[in-house]
Amino acid sequence: MISSETINSYLTRLASRQPTPGGGAAAALHAAQGAALVAMVARYTTGSKYEQHAALVQRITEAADQLTTDALRLADADEDAFQAVIDAYKLPSDSPELKAAKTAAVQEALIQAAQTPARLISVAGGVVDLATELFDVANANVISDVAAAADAARAAATTARVNIDINVVAIKDQAARSSLARQTDGLEDKVVLAADNLVFRVRERILS
Repeated sequence: MISSETINSYLTRLASRQPTPGGGAAAALHAAQGAALVAMVARYTTGSKYEQHAALVQRITEAADQLTTDALRLADADEDAFQAVIDAYKLPSDSPELKAAKTAAVQEALIQAAQTPARLISVAGGVVDLATELFDVANANVISDVAAAADAARAAATTARVNIDINVVAIKDQAARSSLARQTDGLEDKVVLAADNLVFRVRERILS
């Protein structure tokens, strides 16, 4: 499991000539790092100086911790889902019945593989939302990490979008394609816009 292996082990597997882990898992880890950075900034925004914001900071800390966990689970889920696609393509097709079963299995696996990055875009949006909430009250000494969190979440969202696209183009079920579109259309653009805006605000604050 990605969530329990060492960074070196994960990167070695990522760099190897094998299909998993791939870009989907990497996207999920972008989101996990973004959420962890939000949690870190929140934990530095505590004590008497920030007492009036204690409830907000505590809520953000807990939510960011949960998003970190959610993103790590999606990293593992993405690897599993893509492996299922590979396994489906390896099924025999020596008879009309086997060919039909293989086609059905591939289609189901592709739909499931697209669901993971769809959920990831939502997680990435949550990271940016939390980082934006934290910005106005965050400890100035770690304000750059708010931008780092936003950029990590941005990378997660844009990479997830590409992974949805590459699966959707191979999905023949129009109802499934429409369902995925309803879940994700426009959401990635919102995450990117919000992340870019927050990074701009952070840099403006640093340089002012």
